[in-house]
Amino acid sequence: MPIIVRIDVELAKRKMSVGEFADRIGLTPANVAVLKNGRAKAVRFTTLDAMCRVLGCQPGDLLEWVEEVAGPAASDDA
Repeated sequence: MPIIVRIDVELAKRKMSVGEFADRIGLTPANVAVLKNGRAKAVRFTTLDAMCRVLGCQPGDLLEWVEEVAGPAASDDA
């Protein structure tokens, strides 16, 4: 997926545990883990707002878009 989730980086910068973060944003630690590991299909704006408020950061600090790289190109050396 071309969206990289950087919640772990922001938590590490603040020496905050997933459990504390989950409590402060109103999610379960399991749901934070789904977000943190990039397995979430969507994020509510209210959740993103809570994450940014707790961490004192911008949405771009938590999420990064990268261009998806296609599989290996076919070789022209035939």
